[in-house]
Amino acid sequence: MTVTWAGALAWRMRRQLLVGGDASAVEVVRRVGAVTVGSAPLAVEVRGSSRDSLDRAQAAGAIIKTWTFRGAVHLMTVQDAAAYLTLRAAGRQWERPSWQDFYQLRLADWPDLRARLRAGLAGGPLAGPDLWQFVTATPRFRHLREVPTDTLFKAFAWQGDLSMTADNRLQLVDLPAIDLDAAGLHAVEHYYRNYGPATLDHVHYWLGGGLSAGRKRIDSWIAALGDRLVPVLPGGFCVLSDDLAALERSEPSDAVRLLPGHDPWVLGPGTKDTHVVPPEHRTAVTRQANLVITGGVVSGTWKVTNGSVIVDPPRR
Repeated sequence: MTVTWAGALAWRMRRQLLVGGDASAVEVVRRVGAVTVGSAPLAVEVRGSSRDSLDRAQAAGAIIKTWTFRGAVHLMTVQDAAAYLTLRAAGRQWERPSWQDFYQLRLADWPDLRARLRAGLAGGPLAGPDLWQFVTATPRFRHLREVPTDTLFKAFAWQGDLSMTADNRLQLVDLPAIDLDAAGLHAVEHYYRNYGPATLDHVHYWLGGGLSAGRKRIDSWIAALGDRLVPVLPGGFCVLSDDLAALERSEPSDAVRLLPGHDPWVLGPGTKDTHVVPPEHRTAVTRQANLVITGGVVSGTWKVTNGSVIVDPPRR
């Protein structure tokens, strides 16, 4: 059977629960891998879940809120957070000479600094300034008292020390340990399964541009898939072999969905992917406009004015 782009996008919509979606917030977040905090409430609602379900999942610890892709705050399941943070930490940005010089932190300082931070959170979540006051109360780290903390907190998050509560306090996090190669293979498989058909460039955009996972590493994880990766469309677009039958059966969809700005549907493949984001709509996507998709393709934008949804261009 021949795979078409219209059918492929319909299959991807089903994978991401934009068609036939009626799942918990945890399942929605699991399917898309990571969703930015700002777009999360509407992103789960349009996929058949609810904001209440999302809030409950966060409170129960089933969904983790922390810094990952491109340094932005995302929501992820525990399993995916463990994998993505392992990839993010592999770059070891805190070991760069520029980091060491700016913060006056040597590699030998990090174990004790991390232990000090975890001790500060042992009694429960703290606001960032309160946590940092505790960390820098000891003479060894007093020189850090006035430094900007946002980037430092990201480094702690990438190493699995902390995450964020729903109200943006910092808390201890306990993620399952995962080997770097296992994490990479998990992330690559997840991408092909939920954002396929995809090319090598798509995977590098997602895991390399998003997590600084490293080109050679990513290539090795893709290569490890071997003949499980099957080409289906011109240009090197592939899917996993066990998804091929469902993809071949997929019929085009005319479903219309109203998405939040920076929904995973467009962030996953990237705004340069013209199969999803036609050139005339790319500026709106990069500016985080709320998006209308038709059959998986961005066809316009929407906003709420005086209680009414206004679509541009108007639907005929």
